[in-house]
This record gives sequence, C-alpha cells and structure tokens, in this order.
Amino acid sequence: MAKTKNIYFCQECGHESPKWMGQCPGCKSWNSFVEETVVKSKNPVSRNNETKRNRPTKINEIKIQEENRVTTGIGELDRVLGGGVVRGGLTLVGGDPGIGKSTLLLQMCEFIGRQNKKVLYASGEESETQIKLRGDRLGITTDNLLLFAETSLESIESVIKEMMPDMVIIDSIQTIYSESITSAPGSVSQVREGTAILMRLAKQLGVSIFIVGHVTKEGAIAGPRVLEHMVDTVLYFEGERHASYRVLRAVKNRFGSTNEIGVFEMRDVGLVEVTNPSEMMLSGRPENEAGSVVTCSIEGTRPMLIEVQALVSPTNFGMPRRTATGTDYNRVVLLMAVLEKKIGMQLVSYDSYVNIAGGIKTTEPALDLGIVAAIASSFRSTPISNKLIACGEVGLTGEVRAVSMVEKRITEAAKMGFEHIIVPKANLKGLNKIEGIHVHGVENVSDALSILWNV
Repeated sequence: MAKTKNIYFCQECGHESPKWMGQCPGCKSWNSFVEETVVKSKNPVSRNNETKRNRPTKINEIKIQEENRVTTGIGELDRVLGGGVVRGGLTLVGGDPGIGKSTLLLQMCEFIGRQNKKVLYASGEESETQIKLRGDRLGITTDNLLLFAETSLESIESVIKEMMPDMVIIDSIQTIYSESITSAPGSVSQVREGTAILMRLAKQLGVSIFIVGHVTKEGAIAGPRVLEHMVDTVLYFEGERHASYRVLRAVKNRFGSTNEIGVFEMRDVGLVEVTNPSEMMLSGRPENEAGSVVTCSIEGTRPMLIEVQALVSPTNFGMPRRTATGTDYNRVVLLMAVLEKKIGMQLVSYDSYVNIAGGIKTTEPALDLGIVAAIASSFRSTPISNKLIACGEVGLTGEVRAVSMVEKRITEAAKMGFEHIIVPKANLKGLNKIEGIHVHGVENVSDALSILWNV
C-alpha cells in the first residue's frame, strides 16, 4: 500500500520540511514554502538487483570525443550557445510571457528540419492546431517537425524512445506532470522530477532537449533553484514585450561562454537577427544635446556602442533624487561622489537621472567614463561632440583605469564613423594605430573632461 504524506517544499531551493517555516534554512528565503502531497511506497524497489553497475574509470583511460554541435541556422542563437546545439545537451529557456521564447524555438525547428533532422515539439499549453497557425505565420514548412500536444511526462518519454528524434522541445516544463507524483503540475516536485527524467533521456539517448520555463514576477525561473543547476545551459530572454528589440543572454553554459548575447528584433514574421547592435542602439540619438554621450561595451567578444543619457536638474526637496536605468544604481552614486570631490561639481542640490538608451542592461566598468561625461555635460548644459566616444573605468581617487579589449572598442568606433575616442592612458601601450580615428589617452577624470569640449 502506498502511503501519502504532506511535505513543505521551498520554491527557491527545493528544501524539504515536515512543517511550514517562515524562513528557509537552506537559502534563507522568506515565505517560500508550499505544501504538497507526496506518495511513498512501503516496498521501494531495491537497487541491489541491478545486473549492470557503473564502475570508476581512470581519467587517462577516458576517450575524449569532440562536441558534435548542430547549427541552429540562427547566428545570434548559435553565438549564445557557443557555436550550436550540443548533442545530448539539456537547455532551459526562460523569459517573460510574450517575449518570444516559443517563437524562437519554433523558428529554430524550421532550420534544424532543413538539415534532415527530426524534431519533436511537445506542447502542454497549445493545441496542435494553434501551433500550426503560428507556424504558418512564421513560415514553417519543414516535414521533419512533429507536433505533440501532451502534458503527461510518461507519454512524452515513450514517444521520444519510439521516434528517437534529434531534438525535443518541451513547452513548458510547468505544464508537464508525472503520474507517479500526486502534486499538481508546476509544483516543486513535478518540475524537479520532470527535469530529472528529461535530463536522463538526453544523456542516455543523445537527444538535444530544450525546455521552456516560466518566470516569476522578479524575473527568475519559476520553480526550485535546483532546476538551473540540473540543466546544461540556461538562457534568458530580456526586453520589454511591447518593445521591438530582444536580448538573449546565457547565465549558465557548460559548453561555451556565458558572456555572449544575441540581439533580435520582433517583427510580424517572427524574430529577426540584429547583426549590427551598435547601429541599432544609436538609432534615434539626438544631436547637439547636453547629457548625451556614446560609450562602448564588450558583451563576450562583441563590441557594442551604446548611448548614455543623463539629466541633472535642481531639486525641489531637501534630499536630491538619484535614478539609474540599465546600469548599477550604486555605481552611479559612486561616480557622482567622485565628480563632487575631485572636480568640484556641487551635485548635492540636483536631481540626477541616468539612462542606458535602447533598453539594454549592462554593468561593465568601462561605462564609468561615459556616465561621468554625460552627467558633467548635463550639469554644465554643454553638448558633447557627436563624433566622440568615451570609455574607461573610474576609481574612487578620480583615476581612469585600463579596460579590456580596447583595440576592439576603437575599431568598432571607427567603423561607425566616430573621429575621437577617450581611453585610459594605460591602454595606449602597445596599441596599434587605427586609421580614421584619433585616440586620446587620459589618466584621470579631470583630463577627460578637459578633452570633451576641446575636440
């Protein structure tokens, strides 16, 4: 006879407790415990009857095989994945509702199908007819894509073993349930058990599996934190659902770098790659306006020009307001303190607003000099030349410290038509001369501000 028991699970880390607790002792989260009914068998199956056992292997006896990657046909997605989809990999894709997760994966199925590879799309949220309607809008015509509207994990597992597809899409993990667990779909037990079964299938059968995951209101993957630890790759879709541009970022990747990003534009035909993010980020930039300056950020191996905007205005209250959008708020406050102490700008009676235009979020230290220049330009109501770029890390003593891959930043600036760039003086050593742009090396913030209005 099976025995039922109520257990409380932490939604953040999956910690189990026989009673409800206000704070999780594992991850220290508050009000994260939920009650679930667990069925336990009195006669569990013993593992002693297994005929085949795994044995330890010497590291020198293990033969290394090169990763067999399959290109998705979407260059931006391949960049984030590290060069393509790895055979037997388990990838988790998260993002806000309507951001484009299902659209991107359905477009990927089209390109994979064109390579004579079989793809199984299992959906627990949409019927086969609904997916077909969306596929017609996106131009999906491959015969190697098979749709399967099912929420039972056992049914999906049997179909995978029978068909042996090259790739499987699960949309979404919160709608899939296992009949061996009595809790509702989307619960901590169901999500954890479902992911474990899919991971086992991916490794044993060599099938590449993509899982779509819902997110909480804070933007994290819904379900226990252990879910992200189990999978091989975690991808996040960023951006406002009502805006046209989307950013795909890897926060975990066992087969590649986590610094790369992919930029997409949502159109009526689906997601379209943005091959030149710098041009996209600078579109609509105002000319001869105070408080606007261009800087260069490195995302993985790709340089990207972005516009930093600042607005400094007198405050009507005793406590000035500080706001930062797209960058670290504490970093902005720190840089304003450097301007007050080292340059003598009396910002204590001014409200200050800093914004990274284009909706992108970045915290790279190389943006410091651009933020400082934008704040100084708005405070003095003096525009900065549209042909100038500033990048460098600013320290607490006002020094401008060296940044990485400065030659790539200068090359990208020259390619986009800029004529002057301010960089840390420490980066000038061994720097190759680049035609079409004048490089200014500075040691501190004071030297940088003196160059801004003299070029």
